[in-house]
Amino acid sequence: MLHELLLALLGYTGDLITDRRNNLTADNPISDHCTFKLAPDISFIDPSDRELIERIITLGFYYRELERFSAKSRNLNWIRSENVNPLENKENPSVYRRALANGIVEILSIYTSSILHIEQLLLSETMPILATVTQGLNKFFTLLPPLYELILEIERGDIRGGQLLNLLHKKCHCGVPELQTCIQRLLWHGHQVMYNQLASWMVYGILEDRHGEFFISRQEDRNVENNSSHTETSEKMSRLSIADASLTDWHMGFHISLDMLPEYIPMRVAESILFAGKAVRVLRNPSPTFLSRDDVYPQVEDLLPQSEADKIENMLLDLKLSFTLAFLICLKVTIVNFLQESSEFHKRSFECAVDSIQAIAASHLWQLVVVRADLNGHLKALKDYFLLAKGDFFQCFLEESRQLMRLPPRQSTAEADLMVPFQLASLKTIGEEDKYFSKVSLRMPSYGITVKPSLLDVPKATSAAADGISGASLSNASSEMSVDGWHGIALEYSIDWPLHLFFTQEVLSKYLRVFQYLLRLKRTQMELEKLWASVDVIESQWNILQSHIQDSHDFTELVGFHQEYLSALISQTFLDIGSVSRILDGIMKLCLQFCWNIENQDNFSNTSELEHIAEEFNKKSNSLYTILRSSRLAGSQRTPFLRRFLLRLNLNSFFESTAKGVMNVVRPRPTLPGLNQQ
Repeated sequence: MLHELLLALLGYTGDLITDRRNNLTADNPISDHCTFKLAPDISFIDPSDRELIERIITLGFYYRELERFSAKSRNLNWIRSENVNPLENKENPSVYRRALANGIVEILSIYTSSILHIEQLLLSETMPILATVTQGLNKFFTLLPPLYELILEIERGDIRGGQLLNLLHKKCHCGVPELQTCIQRLLWHGHQVMYNQLASWMVYGILEDRHGEFFISRQEDRNVENNSSHTETSEKMSRLSIADASLTDWHMGFHISLDMLPEYIPMRVAESILFAGKAVRVLRNPSPTFLSRDDVYPQVEDLLPQSEADKIENMLLDLKLSFTLAFLICLKVTIVNFLQESSEFHKRSFECAVDSIQAIAASHLWQLVVVRADLNGHLKALKDYFLLAKGDFFQCFLEESRQLMRLPPRQSTAEADLMVPFQLASLKTIGEEDKYFSKVSLRMPSYGITVKPSLLDVPKATSAAADGISGASLSNASSEMSVDGWHGIALEYSIDWPLHLFFTQEVLSKYLRVFQYLLRLKRTQMELEKLWASVDVIESQWNILQSHIQDSHDFTELVGFHQEYLSALISQTFLDIGSVSRILDGIMKLCLQFCWNIENQDNFSNTSELEHIAEEFNKKSNSLYTILRSSRLAGSQRTPFLRRFLLRLNLNSFFESTAKGVMNVVRPRPTLPGLNQQ
């Protein structure tokens, strides 16, 4: 009777204690109810003892199911199978479940030790069997049933990875100290896997996650889930250059998998982890072209010194080994005494460590981009060419191309036609001292392909650019000219590694947008200079950006300051207000038409067209003034710039009085003198 009971407590049934599940194999799912029963035909056991035995042997059932779960989760046979994609493996392996199983095995080892101790007591002394067994195993009635319910929930829901950590973290909040300590121990085992993945990602920039359980995942893994070919994705990645692959990795290669992100890890911390790993990947995988041109720091290790990598690794190691391991279990030690060596997950310590690692990665990335890659020089070049800071160059370019731009661009040669005045302007104003000019390309997106400027071999047939632009043809074409035809003039800037991390396509598109606006403004200004003067709004924001660059040593802050710089330029030029931008473009078009009409007409013979231009100008000017004075804009953050612009626009109160006059008109008045008489 004694040994039958003890064997049943270890999961082995027989004639006295039976298992209602026959032919049990490793592939059988976990039973959702206890199948261990005392044989019904046994008559020498009292009903009260039978009830107590039935209760005791449930521990054997729980032990057997927990052991089966652990054995299945710790099975590594799938590793021996060659050419098996883990994502397609029917066994659906999980390193997090394996870690959980290791923790369960620790708890079960304490249980088996308790049974051995009970057997020794019963064999050495004459003691009541059931009372001794119940007393020795009483504490496990609060542990094994909840653990059994835990693995049952895991199996039914196929819970893995970060989802498993989240479940364990929730289970830790219970009112039973011994159970809470056990769950914390299991969570600690799961965290060991997470810390290993964090170390691989944040120290070496390697995503070690074969089974898709980490909360940082590759974009291509998402494509696989969306029925995209994994082989096709890998082939595309292999065809990319190192610089292209680095760019793809930084912007689109990795993302946070919300399904696997534990709820107790804030999104801000997860984003810091994502950034740190991507930064380390950049620092550990520089472009060979970048290294070959760097004579001062020829070694890859200089980008992320080994001492800094060791510092990051030690921070994660401190989190991982924040307590003393005790795997040699003394038979007399209690569960709480053994498992209390495990510390809880300290959220504050984890977040502080992640913030420190993120700061290290951001600092070295800042050093790479700002110092090594000469960020400020490229910012200056973008200011010179995209923000028209090289005024003499663009003044010369627009002067050389003025006659060309009086006619609509020709479909087949527009870009080539522009290259002639562009190269002449570079020879006259830039020369060969500007090393950044070679990175600038002029293009007309709708009219041809990109043409690289060259300071050499300027075509001799300069007049070819102005073919057909004679005095006679000019007068014939003036009525059909498209002022907006040349508004598509664009610049491209060649970005080398690692500046593509800073100058994204979105950033360059903003620069291009401002450039096209400023070029239109410059053209309008040049035409009006013969009659009036011009304005400027760039230098103040440039000085603010320079101040931030000098004071900051954090790459993340630098990106934010640059975004603020671009946003300020767009905001202060009102490009983000569609109604204002459209009116300004319309006014500039009218100004160009006005200047050209005055220049090309003798003695102002065609007064009707000038009157039409004046009427349209008044309408658009009044509309602009009314919009700028609206309460919606006046209460916005751009109010100081709005007031400055209104002061210049309404210096002599002309627009204010005109706008009021327009609003007070009840019926059409024939002439202004009529209004004055009233």
